[in-house]
Amino acid sequence: MNWYYVSAGKQAGPVDDAQLEALARVGQIQMDTLVWREGMAEWQAYSTVAPPGVTAPPPGMMPPNPAAPALAVNEVVCAECNRIFPRDETIPFGAVRVCAGCKPVFMQKLAEGAKIGGQLQYATVLTRFGAVFLDNLILQAVIIGLRAVLGLGVMDTTSAGDLTPGKLILELAVLGFSFAIPATYEILMIGKYGATLGKMACKVRVVTAEGNKVGYGLATGRFFAKILSFLTCFVGYIMAFFDEERRALHDRICNTRVITIA
Repeated sequence: MNWYYVSAGKQAGPVDDAQLEALARVGQIQMDTLVWREGMAEWQAYSTVAPPGVTAPPPGMMPPNPAAPALAVNEVVCAECNRIFPRDETIPFGAVRVCAGCKPVFMQKLAEGAKIGGQLQYATVLTRFGAVFLDNLILQAVIIGLRAVLGLGVMDTTSAGDLTPGKLILELAVLGFSFAIPATYEILMIGKYGATLGKMACKVRVVTAEGNKVGYGLATGRFFAKILSFLTCFVGYIMAFFDEERRALHDRICNTRVITIA
């Protein structure tokens, strides 16, 4: 039998009975999480259908999600009480919405520094700098190796007048690779994994404003937008120190975020 449940304010599923129990045991489904299956007149809390002996960790802030009767276009789930309300009767906060009745409690939790479900944990500027530093070490090692293979040396001191046509071509080729290699590296890594090797080492990831995966197209735009952050005498990077979401100029342009991961 297929079950549907509410998660992060959206419909999830279907899952079978065993999967539903497993989700409850690990805490992804709480006892007050709304669930539904064919034959039920309306969504009900999981506690009303849970098999004997099945318990879940203490209730958390797990948003709901509908399946068959499905939420209407103008309906949302309150992140505080998990009940369904018309959209215009709720207030937005990041990726979640809260009903008017829960607003005072919700705002009090915010004032006390509580982390709200669906809220992203943004990476610090120093952590981002560490990731960039590691990536630069990797890329410089690749470029130095390329120069060595081509017999150009790490720091070539040949004057412009002594350059032979062949050596000039090699220098221009290396210059082109010095741009193409970082571009390919970052676009492929961010597009596929959401993080470069440096970011992986620092446990950070690039995501969209909603916390979703960044595709190759957005990764490409973000790489070229980073050039603007550089050309502004690094002001584009310094902006991250003064932004509550730690966004640099290229993050603002592409509407991306850099978050920490476990």
